[in-house]
Amino acid sequence: MEAVVVDAGTKLLKAGFAVPDQPPSMVIPTQMKRVPEDESLTDASLLENVTVDPVVRGFIRDWDAMEDLLRHVLYTGLGWEIGNEGQILFADPLATPKAVREQLVQLMFEKFNISGFYASEQAVLSLYAVGRISGCTVDIGHGKLDIASVIEGAVQHISSRRFEVGGLDLTNLFAKELQKSNPLVNLSISDVEKLKERYACSAEDDLSYEKMQKACPEELHTLPDGQVIKIGRERYTVGEALFQPSILGLEAHGIVEQLVRCISTVSTENHRQLLENTVLCGGTASMTGFEDRFQKEALVSSSAIRPSLVKPPEYMPDNLANYSAWVGGAILAKVVFPQNQHVTKADYDETGPSIVHRKCF
Repeated sequence: MEAVVVDAGTKLLKAGFAVPDQPPSMVIPTQMKRVPEDESLTDASLLENVTVDPVVRGFIRDWDAMEDLLRHVLYTGLGWEIGNEGQILFADPLATPKAVREQLVQLMFEKFNISGFYASEQAVLSLYAVGRISGCTVDIGHGKLDIASVIEGAVQHISSRRFEVGGLDLTNLFAKELQKSNPLVNLSISDVEKLKERYACSAEDDLSYEKMQKACPEELHTLPDGQVIKIGRERYTVGEALFQPSILGLEAHGIVEQLVRCISTVSTENHRQLLENTVLCGGTASMTGFEDRFQKEALVSSSAIRPSLVKPPEYMPDNLANYSAWVGGAILAKVVFPQNQHVTKADYDETGPSIVHRKCF
């Protein structure tokens, strides 16, 4: 049986058997509905609003909910049989606390009785997905933005940074901007999320953005409940926020300058290798015009060596940026498990959860 690869994000969980040139077979919301322990509370309107987020800003926060979610994924979704569980590889977010890694390996061996475990950082896996072992990743997830440099398959933590800003913050920004233009329309956050995915885009440069703020053609959009809203300059505000964080109320440099500053902390002989192998990943990176704007900003960056984006191989699935860490995990699973580089049940029984730090880099 093939190993299972799991990448549990703040918004979506990607899972499936390790087939490297295929997208994950399961892509489901990470957020779950919580059923109250008191079965008398059966009011549908109450149940609708009782939700739990197992993953917050990229890290697992509710372990009971994560266990329930993984049971659904592994046994119902992927068809594992109790007593015949297989091997599993997890994609770790940048700077995952040691305690979280230990609790995850403990959960998998003690509650799921797996035969083998491995974990690797998302940045490394995203580079593997495009055929690189060294380079930079700019990962814009739903709850965080990670900028990481990787040399020979190892994350250089001194030159990597995590920002607690992501797609969720852009959705909230879009909601505020739409409310200003449509004060009489009542929008749910799920409505705004769908509108953002459809309409949000990046301007060509900051001058184009300023022009769009002054004179942008408006579109009318009819919501499922029949309300009609106007969407104009707001669509560009969302994309611009990553290049001008002041729009989000943050005192920070734009995303390209942040990347350059991170890389400046490693030895100069590695700058070219890192910056010229930059990979954009995460759902927000798929925004219309975002990649072109990133490249344009790179041309005017303060760095002598400019960031250059790696194109995914043609044989890889479309929209690779949305699940590049999962694809890289599927590639790595084909190496670590056959070559017995993973944590085995015997390893875990002998050493305990701390074995994960010795075996999983």
